[in-house]
Parts: sequence; structure tokens; C-alpha cells
Amino acid sequence: MAEATILDPHAIAELRSLNPDDNDEFLREIAGIFLDDTPQRLAELDQSLAAGDVSKFTRAAHSIKGSSSNLGASALRAVAEDLENRAHAEGLGDVRDLVAQLKAEFTRTQAALAALIAR
Repeated sequence: MAEATILDPHAIAELRSLNPDDNDEFLREIAGIFLDDTPQRLAELDQSLAAGDVSKFTRAAHSIKGSSSNLGASALRAVAEDLENRAHAEGLGDVRDLVAQLKAEFTRTQAALAALIAR
């Protein structure tokens, strides 16, 4: 299954175990929140990058890091963490490629989650 490489199956199992008899309703709810919220955080990255607002940029990256970690989206979490750390340490001068990588990872995660919760 393709989403297993994008989503950690142990994290998904852990989420399912929190409410085992709900036919994945809790998982769908958590995934839905993530899928609704992350595009807003990506927009914040773009806006804060354009404005040169390091603080807002690092908060948005931190938010993506946390929410992707909760869902077991390890690659997405890693890129968000790298963005957060780089912006905090070096500013926003050299983050555009990482922002593009983050968006690509989110697209992959989005597809994997959609496939998972459609079952």
C-alpha cells in the first residue's frame, strides 16, 4: 500500500486505538482537520516569506510539523522541522526550495490520507 511509505502505519494504528469501535470516525475527523488546516498554514508560509516575517513563518512551519507528526506523516514533518530550524537560525533567505518541497510532501500526504479515509 502506497500510503504506508507516506504515513507511518504505527501512528495510524495508535489513532485508531484511541476510539477502536467507531469505524474510523475519529481518524477521519483528525485527518479532516489536518487537511483543512494545513493549506492555511502553507498560505501563511507564503505570506510571511513575502513579508519577511520570520516569526510568523517559523510558527506556521512549527504548526505543520506538529500536526503532521500526530498523523505519522514523517516526511512532511521532517521538511517542516527543517524549515522551522533554518528560518529560526538563518532567516528566510534560503528557504524557497524547502517550501516547494514541503508543498510537494503535503500533496503526497493529502493523497495518502484521502485513500486511507475513503476505505
